[in-house]
Amino acid sequence: MVFNESAEEYDRWFDINKPVYESEILALKKFVPKDALGLEVGVGTGRFSVPFGINVGVEPAQAMAKIAQKRGIKVYEALAEDLPFEDNTFDFVLMVTTICFLQNPLKALKEVKRVLKSEGHIIMGMIDKNSFLGEIYLSKKKKSRFYRNAKFYSPNNVMNWLKKLNYTNFETCQTLFKNPEDITVIEPVKIGYGDGGFTVITAQKKN
Repeated sequence: MVFNESAEEYDRWFDINKPVYESEILALKKFVPKDALGLEVGVGTGRFSVPFGINVGVEPAQAMAKIAQKRGIKVYEALAEDLPFEDNTFDFVLMVTTICFLQNPLKALKEVKRVLKSEGHIIMGMIDKNSFLGEIYLSKKKKSRFYRNAKFYSPNNVMNWLKKLNYTNFETCQTLFKNPEDITVIEPVKIGYGDGGFTVITAQKKN
């Protein structure tokens, strides 16, 4: 698995591309609740959990999990489609650029709903397949070690899955309005989706 073989390289990307990373954090911050019990599914090396005080994560790549553990996160080596937690455990679940790597996204979203408390929130950060950035990633996909096996989706795709599972109270925002290679300062965050390459979707578990 590439995420085991190149975990350190993956983690360095966030330092090399700091304005891109900080733009994504800023967008996620609009919806991540404070002082709430959260879980990150696809925690990777912990780059998104740490800024939001998330102490529990799920990550199948052992090398990535080890880096996250060094950052103080309790990591369960498990799949998104089979979460090792009781029903109604978390106030919110965060997933950042995770949906594109899942074997069964709908099953994973169903599992997220199961472990969320009543009226808990899912918060998803994703590359919008239909955006200019989605097109860039798709064009480079065969050459990219990290995204070679990824399957990108549109926000409408994902929201339709969530609606099937009776999630409600949808909100979206977006950032990254130019090629990440050209981003030298933090990008703005705008409501909605369709223009930015990075979209954040939040929805609430319906009782």
